[in-house]
Amino acid sequence: MNNTLKTRVDRITDITQEKMMQTLDWAYETTISGLPGQKDIYSFVNDYLERDEPEVAINKLIAYQTTKAGASGFITGFGGILTMPVTIPANISTVILFQIRMISAIAVIRGYNLESDQVRTFVYATLTGTSVTQIVKKTGIVIGNKLANGLVRKIPGTVLTRINQRVGFRLVTKFGTKGAVNLWKVIPVAGAAVGMTVDVTTTRTIAALAKKTFTYNGLDAGDGVIITN
Repeated sequence: MNNTLKTRVDRITDITQEKMMQTLDWAYETTISGLPGQKDIYSFVNDYLERDEPEVAINKLIAYQTTKAGASGFITGFGGILTMPVTIPANISTVILFQIRMISAIAVIRGYNLESDQVRTFVYATLTGTSVTQIVKKTGIVIGNKLANGLVRKIPGTVLTRINQRVGFRLVTKFGTKGAVNLWKVIPVAGAAVGMTVDVTTTRTIAALAKKTFTYNGLDAGDGVIITN
């Protein structure tokens, strides 16, 4: 294995939960403010809403973001490559950014405030491709009977922190050492093709979950639990 390829593999297998959370926070804040020369999330959403009804706008932006998520190195077109986390490989940071941007746009269109810690947690959780209740079940977190009955209006901050930690762990598993498909991404040509297919497929799955999660009636945590926004 040549030195360049070895370095790429080492960076993928060296992804930690802390590095993943740093990347998620970077992507979320970047989504809100926008990269240099690009629009913030609210201007981005307004461009769609000026042309189409909300649900049509959502479907169009999903198609757009899915295409970009599958385009290797598109982040350089944003002019913000120097602002990316240096601890996570660029191809992984890029996909996370586009997927968070897509999820956040859906949330904004449906009336959610991205400054809310609860909304941020649900955006992060959606990246895993599973519901918040499923994440909660596997952490041993006890929110109380109100969650089970769908009556809770807000998840406590301490619980949000633990959910975020679990999300970080799941994404490390997805993108890091155990996410063997990512090793293909460091291999020229063949790896790029495999990586693009995986990124497009996962982005579509995440888009479907985002539409299900950020409803007009509240946050759908799964298992019939709706949390009032």
